Amino acid sequence: MDHHAHGTPTLENLHTETRTFSPLVSFAVHANATAYEYKKAEVDRLAYWREQALQLQWKIPFTEVLDWSDAPFARWFHDGTLNACDNAVDKHVRKGRGDRVAFYFEGEPGDTQTLTYNDMYERVQKAANGLLSLGVRKGDRVAIYLPQIPEAVVAMLACARIGAIHSVVFGGFSAESLRQRIDDAEAKLVITADGGNRRGAHLALKPLVDAALVPSENHDKPAESVTNVLVVRRTGQDTAWVEGRDLWWHDVVDPQPAQHEPEWVDAEHPLFILYTSGTTGTPKGLFHTTGGYLTQAMTSHKQVFDLKPETDVYWCTADVGWVTGHSYIVYGPMINGATQVLYEGVPNAPHEGRWWEIVEKYRVTILYTAPTAIRTCMKWGEAIPDQYDLSSLRLLGSVGEPINPEAWMWYRRVIGGNRCPVVDTWWQTETGAIMISPLPGVTATKPGCAHAPLPGVVADVVDDTGRSVSNGEGGYLVIREPWPSMLRGIWGDRKRYRKTYWNQFDGMYFAGDGAKKDIDGEIWLMGRVDDVMNVSGHRLSTTELEHALVSHPWVAEAAVVGASDETTGQAVVAFVVVRSDGDGAQATGEEVAQELRKQVRREIGPFATPRTILVVSEVPKTRSGKIMRRLLRDVAENRPVGDVTTLADGSVMNAIAEGLGAGKGD
Repeated sequence: MDHHAHGTPTLENLHTETRTFSPLVSFAVHANATAYEYKKAEVDRLAYWREQALQLQWKIPFTEVLDWSDAPFARWFHDGTLNACDNAVDKHVRKGRGDRVAFYFEGEPGDTQTLTYNDMYERVQKAANGLLSLGVRKGDRVAIYLPQIPEAVVAMLACARIGAIHSVVFGGFSAESLRQRIDDAEAKLVITADGGNRRGAHLALKPLVDAALVPSENHDKPAESVTNVLVVRRTGQDTAWVEGRDLWWHDVVDPQPAQHEPEWVDAEHPLFILYTSGTTGTPKGLFHTTGGYLTQAMTSHKQVFDLKPETDVYWCTADVGWVTGHSYIVYGPMINGATQVLYEGVPNAPHEGRWWEIVEKYRVTILYTAPTAIRTCMKWGEAIPDQYDLSSLRLLGSVGEPINPEAWMWYRRVIGGNRCPVVDTWWQTETGAIMISPLPGVTATKPGCAHAPLPGVVADVVDDTGRSVSNGEGGYLVIREPWPSMLRGIWGDRKRYRKTYWNQFDGMYFAGDGAKKDIDGEIWLMGRVDDVMNVSGHRLSTTELEHALVSHPWVAEAAVVGASDETTGQAVVAFVVVRSDGDGAQATGEEVAQELRKQVRREIGPFATPRTILVVSEVPKTRSGKIMRRLLRDVAENRPVGDVTTLADGSVMNAIAEGLGAGKGD
């Protein structure tokens, strides 16, 4: 990405947020984090990370904290040895905490399991022996393509236990996407299921694996690296079978002995590969290693979510197929001994109160979810969560994209009863762990603000030349110093890693995000730099426009793109979802458009007025909840719509294209 092509996003028109919420004294007095953490890390950053890493269980202790001699390739704690599964599971059993619940599993059909750390200890050892019986060894890659079920967590931990490298592929990806990832990682084994449950139906998974492994129009050979497919029986649906290759999980794993000594690996031994689809080209296999990644996942989880493992019930709604599930379901929380909810289904099946029913049932205390989900719940109306007892909640988290202030306020008021701190977290697959977030009990929060880097993280906002911007100015978000959970590269492609992340600014990691420092020097995320548009010489971020639209009481969600315009260079095209419980639900598309144009003029200025405003039932999102603005740009500029395979619902784009073609809402 060439940042110079975009110019520095000054974003001077960001609506100034004046609401602030000081930490409640009752919360602050017991908080895990203190302001002193920042001071310690400032005085000696490496000593701070040494202290955090020593909270892990090491077989051979490390002596060197960081080797940065081959920058930008880092080695953290590299001469120590440890095992990720031992830290996440065995440690709790050794320390007499084996009876603590690790997971309350809630299946979509309503089936449940309660799994203690002792149960997980038994299961991962059996699974580790099962993998070994199939010839999987340290350093081998294992592709995991499963629904959100306990076996997904067990499979990841079993790989870590034997030193194999897991590559989890989200269960919603196509056969072609799966094949690309299998080939790139040269996976030896695929772990899948007959299917999963989705909105009351059985979703088949095994047929997609079968299709991925055979020759196709894109692949003239079968996937030669794969020797076996291990299949969990989840739904009981009929499943095609390849003799000699396919094996049932229960046949391989269940008879194994529940004794297995972990494989002790160097701190820099790869733990997992996760593929992110770049804006162009093949998916990037980002890989993380063991010691540094576990250190930061553990530390950030403890600080940001204020976990009290003896009393909290923590629920991260992400899928384990995404990095949020890796860091904040599997590794961070389990190392910290958390009791968690694991839910297979979606927020609105069998009804729109399903999440709140689960919060009430398990007395969830900490909830971590995406702004997309919060805005969807806003659209359904607050009468739904009001039917449930949410009084157990004490902290709310947000992840995935910048949260607009009105969604933040709704989340705090309706879900948190105005008593729960809201921690909006910024990080990426590449960073491995949360990098910027308020610390509950320490930070006075502002709706929509990312606030400050966590202790030990050195992030900044810079201009085109790499110089720090002044307070009140916008620029590019960078990380100036290496951090323990940073990606170690792109699998098999050192050159691409350097070019993608380290070429834009000398010696700094460039995240690809625009950001602004407010007058207090606190960081606001403005979305991807390529989501900044130039309207008549004014640089506008899609995020600030979306904030302005969603701050109107009629609007539940908005997505904005820039479309080519002969007069202004780019024109603003907005796609809005109207709340079903407000006055806007009765308004015509033209009335909504007129009202929202006034809103944008009020909030930002006349130059930012959208050329087109289209009322839609949904905006297109990936299965991880990110808005796919690229597809909306295609529609806005009358191009054929690009690849929709990563969308949660591909039909959304047809409805939008038809609506725009008919000129509705303009």
